Amino acid sequence: MRKTTTLALIATGLIALGCGSGAADKSTSSGGSGIGEDAPAKTAKVGEAARDGKFEFTVKSAKCGVAKVGSDLLGQKAQGQFCLVTVNVKNIGKEAQMFDGSSQKAYAADGTEYSADGGAAIYANKNAETFLNDVNPGNQVSGVVVFDIPKNVKLAKLELHDSPFSGGVDVSLG
Repeated sequence: MRKTTTLALIATGLIALGCGSGAADKSTSSGGSGIGEDAPAKTAKVGEAARDGKFEFTVKSAKCGVAKVGSDLLGQKAQGQFCLVTVNVKNIGKEAQMFDGSSQKAYAADGTEYSADGGAAIYANKNAETFLNDVNPGNQVSGVVVFDIPKNVKLAKLELHDSPFSGGVDVSLG
């Protein structure tokens, strides 16, 4: 009985450690250490580097109003309009990390949140392996994150994450 209780406590501790390992502070390339700082994270702009956890993101462009991605034979039509966000992702950590396009979010000016469309991203990226492989330390990948939003909506900002559990970093699109 005592051995079972000890094993249960060890398993619970390992699970708790695993759940906290994905947490990361919001930070940007402003040079702050993030230790003991209470200042809010700066919102980056298109073309500026912004950091979250092990990744440094640079949004190169955002193009909305796209009705379809892919070819005539293989593609996907938007429910509303596609917004294609070209982003460069650099691993600034010390171990490989997978970029997960589905962890990225976009927001309209009124605060409405939109999730990335992973199915459409397959057609929008010529090299579909770009976001499906681990990015080793010091390496970077570029690709397109796709959002399917209503035709009358304009995106105001992105919230980019190094993992589903990170705090994220904001990038203004306006």
